[in-house]
Amino acid sequence: MSQTPSTPLAERMRPKNLDEYVGQEHLLKKGASLRKSLDAGVLPSLILWGPPGVGKTTLATLLANQLNRPFYTLSAISSGVKEVREVIKKAENQGMFDRAGAILFIDEIHRFSKAQQDSLLGAVEKGIVTLIGATTENPSFEVISALLSRCQVYTLESLPKDKLEDLLHNALERDEHLSQLKINLIETNALIRISGGDARKLLTLLEIVISTFAQTEEIEITDDIVFSIAQQNIARYDKDGEQHYDIISAFIKSIRGSDPNAAVYWLARMIEGGEDAKFIARRLIISASEDIGLANPTALIMANNCFQAINTIGFPEARIILSQCTIYLATSPKGNAAYMAINQAQELVKKTGNLPVPLSLRNAPTRLMKELDYGKGYKYSHDHPGNFVRQEFMPDDVKGANFYRAGSSKREQDIEAEIKQKWQGKY
Repeated sequence: MSQTPSTPLAERMRPKNLDEYVGQEHLLKKGASLRKSLDAGVLPSLILWGPPGVGKTTLATLLANQLNRPFYTLSAISSGVKEVREVIKKAENQGMFDRAGAILFIDEIHRFSKAQQDSLLGAVEKGIVTLIGATTENPSFEVISALLSRCQVYTLESLPKDKLEDLLHNALERDEHLSQLKINLIETNALIRISGGDARKLLTLLEIVISTFAQTEEIEITDDIVFSIAQQNIARYDKDGEQHYDIISAFIKSIRGSDPNAAVYWLARMIEGGEDAKFIARRLIISASEDIGLANPTALIMANNCFQAINTIGFPEARIILSQCTIYLATSPKGNAAYMAINQAQELVKKTGNLPVPLSLRNAPTRLMKELDYGKGYKYSHDHPGNFVRQEFMPDDVKGANFYRAGSSKREQDIEAEIKQKWQGKY
């Protein structure tokens, strides 16, 4: 298909082969896992997991070309079980005449329902299709275990600055349309910063900047010019790009800062931008524990119920449930004692390694274990007044380590006071 100046620059610059592909050397360099499979002419079903604009779709296409396989593609946004079965049927029929199995690429596979993912299992297991799924979300949470167990997961990394600069210079030098213009790329920081490491967004922004100049004049691209033009042209919310992360950050910080109005505003921005309700609800669950925690334990129950409810209801009514939970969390007392405690405990574990469990705390199901003093000296708490008795539960090398420290929340302070009263100077 011939390309014209109206074809987006990112599409015009899409690599034709793996030699032109930029980045992901950890997968594609000689000796790397995916490269070994390609060199052997064998490709397993796989999931490509990585942030937007790092080349997941392009890589899937190039893998099919490299192996000269039939290639089918579906989008999880617009395809259902019917479309999946139709493609599998085509691949099955084609397989009668072609020994090489077809490759089925599914973009945004995390948006497929369980039923849609189930419909792939038989074809993947029998080798009718080799599945390549692309996702920006953790496949452990978004891909059913039966399908995930049949796939290799490859993590794609954000492109570093030097690779992004290579893409910019390649576009200016090799694109048949831009190479005819007088373009002086003086600074690249603004282009890279605004694109957030998304190669597709980077090239789109470059094209937007260039389009604001008359094509007969010499074009000088500086950071100031890019920032000025970007503010006028960049979309208000790109749920697959940088604003996806910026706005969820503002949302969570507003909840943490106890500002329900700001939190609901950012919630509305995400809803209007088409953000996945489950993504928002998951972040509410994290916030309920990280930022509120023991200061109001009911917050976690509320957030978890919110997640369950939006899965039952769906949009548009899910917006009301998300709003209720957001306001509740934003107006709850705040405390991060649990979050800080596990952080500090993990740091200590990293420093001290696998310390032995004290003998008194070990289980002793056999006579030999009892003879080795397993369980000896352990005091059963329920045999004592108030169901409490002082004894040591930590390994000797870390006795007295104190991870729980209350913040300004009254409930957290009450918990700390109870700990100190019980342990009387130990913590």
